[in-house]
Amino acid sequence: MISVNDFKTGLTVEVDGDIYTVLDFQHVKPGKGAAFVRSKLKNLRNGNTVEKTFRAGETIGRALIENRDVQYLYASGQDHVFMDNETYDQFSLSEEQLKWELNFLKENMNVKIVSYQGEILGINLPNSVELKVVETEPGIKGNTATGATKNAKVETGLNVQVPLFINEDDILLIDTREGKYISRA
Repeated sequence: MISVNDFKTGLTVEVDGDIYTVLDFQHVKPGKGAAFVRSKLKNLRNGNTVEKTFRAGETIGRALIENRDVQYLYASGQDHVFMDNETYDQFSLSEEQLKWELNFLKENMNVKIVSYQGEILGINLPNSVELKVVETEPGIKGNTATGATKNAKVETGLNVQVPLFINEDDILLIDTREGKYISRA
């Protein structure tokens, strides 16, 4: 059990039978009435974000999340197959569970699997990945005074806004949290 007064960003808690990670929290002490904690929580099972208010000092269950190193092997229809790097066990996750992550996953890529009491909740990607540009229109010379950008499609199918000097077959560093271009690799 953990007190809501001890909330920190990134903490995982169990509320009403669901697993949440704390995205944001604020301690509020109104002039009249009892203090409370207003929090923004992300459900790790379905990805929904909810706002919950707790009374100050209230205790809730702490969820101990396990992170294991796994390797993405291949896609098989709607399922995506991973292998545990320690036990070599293979398991699959559905496309539904990996909506955002599929924009960055390449075969043989190492990621971390997030699980709670044996239930797989999803995967954690590295903060940035290297992806190859497969399609982009050519940049027009002399058109760079305003820091102009153009659209580029990378090997996973993700469309990214990139500077005009990026060409096809360039390797880019892409931020997996926001899906934005960082630099050339």
